[in-house]
Amino acid sequence: MPKLYFNQATRYADLPLHYGKVPPWLAQRMTLLGGAIVESIVLEYGKSAVLTRLSDPFWFQAFGCALGMDWHSSGITTSVMGSLKAAVNPKFNDLGIYICGGKGKHSRKTPEELLLLADRTGLNGTELVRSSKLSAKVDNTAIQDGFQLYLHNFIVTDEGEWAVVQQGMNDANGMARRYHWHSDKVVSFVENPHTFIYGKNQGAILNLADTEAASAKTGILDLVKEKPSLILPEIKKIIMPRHHEVRASDVNLKRLGSVLALAHQSDLRNFESLLLLEGVGPRTIQSLALVSEVIHGTPSRFSDPARFSFAHGGKDGHPFPVPTKVYDETISILQTSIEKAKLGNSDKHQAIKNLTLAAQQMEKGFEPDSTAFDRVIAKERAESYKYGGRTVFGKAKPPKDDGQLNLF
Repeated sequence: MPKLYFNQATRYADLPLHYGKVPPWLAQRMTLLGGAIVESIVLEYGKSAVLTRLSDPFWFQAFGCALGMDWHSSGITTSVMGSLKAAVNPKFNDLGIYICGGKGKHSRKTPEELLLLADRTGLNGTELVRSSKLSAKVDNTAIQDGFQLYLHNFIVTDEGEWAVVQQGMNDANGMARRYHWHSDKVVSFVENPHTFIYGKNQGAILNLADTEAASAKTGILDLVKEKPSLILPEIKKIIMPRHHEVRASDVNLKRLGSVLALAHQSDLRNFESLLLLEGVGPRTIQSLALVSEVIHGTPSRFSDPARFSFAHGGKDGHPFPVPTKVYDETISILQTSIEKAKLGNSDKHQAIKNLTLAAQQMEKGFEPDSTAFDRVIAKERAESYKYGGRTVFGKAKPPKDDGQLNLF
């Protein structure tokens, strides 16, 4: 499992650079589920909570995994933000959240989009554009770490609170680095403005946005004439491995095991708070439990993002093909719970929230069987065709061997 280290100034992790497009059958579902998750968060915790989560790279990675993206790749950033923009912007009047920018040429449209939004809302467009440009300038120029920005998303609420998610690539080493900002955490654009920088330590870099660079910045009026550098010591990092498959070492087996055990409970009456979910199959309960944690989990619960790929698999087939039938049922149940909650009937919405609590309850005293991990994946792959399993390579087919795989 990737290890998390804390450092007030900088924290880094590997993020392998992947190319390719998200197939339409997955992109459409990502938009629907991503939008429903955001709407659930707004309904329960408010719009500011959405920005707080987007500025947390562990939550962001877990979110992307739950949506069926490749669990550790740079593609999560582009696809998640694209899906959210399509889902959230049309509901701006209801949610109070708007997403500007995107990848490549779309990133350059951010100022124009912000000014148009300001005309609609009365927000200070000039200040928002300034914040957008400065965040990009800091990450592309003030921090010279070998990564060239190619994606910039500026997320803003109707109250002027904002977050930034942007990503740079380094073709030389095949890695990406993601930068996270949140206006609530920015005191100065040139003194530790990030909530997080997600990428691999490449050694000595120039970081003029670090507070420890104050003495250097004092003597720097012209970056062309002067060549100051702040040599950072060993930077704390999160390691996201390059291997494509999900391994037992990539997840917290106790957390994952408790979710699987909950999903296969023969009688949900053991958890009275979940009675409204009776009749929902165990495979969908598994997905709902992980989606519930994305909505309601605390930051400490996202230290192993790969675990959330067990909700809806991955488009590359790791840990298993995307179960489209389960995905659609998850979307339907979540959307229904939202609509009922808006009408004053929050029972089903609460039942989905209680999945997180029930799974955590099962965690207490739960002893995971490390040998079961591979059997879980083998069973998911063998039964994938039953759930409409798909990858970028095609639809899942029944296994040639008719032997049954028993998980329990």
